[in-house]
Amino acid sequence: MTEPHQFDPISTARATQLERTEQEQRLHTLTHILYALYAMGYLTAGMSAIAAIIINYIKREDAEGTPYAPHFKWQIRTFWWSLAWMILGLMLVLVAVGVIVLWVSAIWMLYRIIKGWLYLYDNKPLPI
Repeated sequence: MTEPHQFDPISTARATQLERTEQEQRLHTLTHILYALYAMGYLTAGMSAIAAIIINYIKREDAEGTPYAPHFKWQIRTFWWSLAWMILGLMLVLVAVGVIVLWVSAIWMLYRIIKGWLYLYDNKPLPI
């Protein structure tokens, strides 16, 4: 018979594994939500994308060392590069080429959202 306060390494390992699995499941769900928020940015004038980038930065540390860390990095890079290209496009809109830059930026961001979301859905590692 074991003492009530005796250390049980098997139980501890199972509890740790269960905790890790639950955390990864939450991150999996959150990553889907973040892709959805980025996609909804097209309908909300970018406000949902701003909410998504804030969540990315808040939860980025939790994702470190998991299969979801590359998705967080992908989403953050997509947001900032899209913002930079959109600002450039807005500055060039008077020269007519700005409209093209804005369209290309919007299509590129949509491509990145779709690609990342499909990799997440298929549980494939995201190449960064």
